[in-house]
Amino acid sequence: MPLRFYNTLTQALEEFQPLDGKTVRMYTCGPTVYHYVHIGNFRTFSFQDVLRRTLAARGFRLDHVMNITDVEENIIRNAKAARQTLREYTAQYTQAFLDDSAQLRLQRPEHIAFATEHIDEMVTAIQGLAASQHTYESDGSTYFRIGSFPQYGKLSHTNFSGNIAGARVEVDEYEKDDARDFVLWKAQKPGEPAWETPLGAGRPGWHIECSVMAMKYLGETIDIHTGGVDLVFPHHENEIAQSEALTGKPFARFWLHAEHLMVEGQKMSKSLGNFFTLRDILDRGYSPEAIRYLLISAPYHKQLNFTFEGLKAAATSIERLRNFQLRLANERFAEGGNPQLDQRAEDAIIAFHAGLDDDLNTADALAAVFEYIRDMNSEMDAGEFGASNAASAARVLAEFDAIFDVLRPTARDGALTDAEVDALVEARTQAKKARDFAKADQIRKDLLDQGVVLEDTKDGPRWKRK
Repeated sequence: MPLRFYNTLTQALEEFQPLDGKTVRMYTCGPTVYHYVHIGNFRTFSFQDVLRRTLAARGFRLDHVMNITDVEENIIRNAKAARQTLREYTAQYTQAFLDDSAQLRLQRPEHIAFATEHIDEMVTAIQGLAASQHTYESDGSTYFRIGSFPQYGKLSHTNFSGNIAGARVEVDEYEKDDARDFVLWKAQKPGEPAWETPLGAGRPGWHIECSVMAMKYLGETIDIHTGGVDLVFPHHENEIAQSEALTGKPFARFWLHAEHLMVEGQKMSKSLGNFFTLRDILDRGYSPEAIRYLLISAPYHKQLNFTFEGLKAAATSIERLRNFQLRLANERFAEGGNPQLDQRAEDAIIAFHAGLDDDLNTADALAAVFEYIRDMNSEMDAGEFGASNAASAARVLAEFDAIFDVLRPTARDGALTDAEVDALVEARTQAKKARDFAKADQIRKDLLDQGVVLEDTKDGPRWKRK
């Protein structure tokens, strides 16, 4: 089955191949580091991780850029209130984002590009746009004239011809469907940080940052551009306008957008008390794996309702997967095996990847794996699963976890190592042989307190981390 993505630009499901057939040049809009990143943003970043892993599983190399917006209105205001420089203020939240991403097992892009480290390139791009009559100046700021780009609106599929009236906007956020000339370079205001450039003292607008950094690292036409659906207009629309006006070439071939995340059926909002960062959820005792699983369990192009009941269900699903993995590793199966069960494993792998190839349909991919596990548990219970079938079953789990990455429990701070757990399990076994059941019970309780569940089976004790 060919790999297909829904392309916002064409509003169609299209077969994907990178331009050079080998390396996927991908740009993703990263965070604006004025605070901790919320779970709505991490829904988008988690989808991008699944995209990366699916492309890699297809054998493609990745050249992936993510930007960090480290200068804009909120950052300037907050840094001033904290009496910190921009660099001091943004450094703490940049590191927090990277730490949170690692907690969720998001693969790191090949390039992380900071806006403030690319000012010269942005100035050069703005000068190029000015030379081709796409800009004008007002009060020391430089604006992109959207009337100079006839295709404006082709990503959001909105006809703006009737309301392009020359009004302009200086801030980075403006009303939906309100097409205005947007700022490329903002003149310095009193008390604001600024860069001295041929454009005057000031700083870049938000939109120009992404175009410049994408093209610097990936070239004038990239394969995939992703982000949240809220960025389609105006941000991504503006990126296309300024990039294609500058180069005369298509900016991005595929545009993939993640739908909104709802919380308990409502839009996330601080006023509703349902605004959560990753750290808020972890502090409630949920594991990073459960959060990751829930965020990627629904296809990215559908709204996801994030609930605490859903988190509990995600943890239960992961437990089913880990229990099957544990059973494979520890149970003693009869010699030989059933070739039909090896074929069943191959079919499950094919179905798993078919789901991912269909615009990253993670729900279908998960269904293929859980149906297989259900069937194999039944075969094991019936004594039909042989020792040689374990290899194909383990391959199903490996293919699954290369994308979902939830089987390995996150180690707790100060957690026992595997060797320490094994030693305690052996000590408990010896205590039982010596009929010191109080000691055996205490070891079991101590292990549980450390997040290790010990089970006695017909094949001997086995353990797993909660």
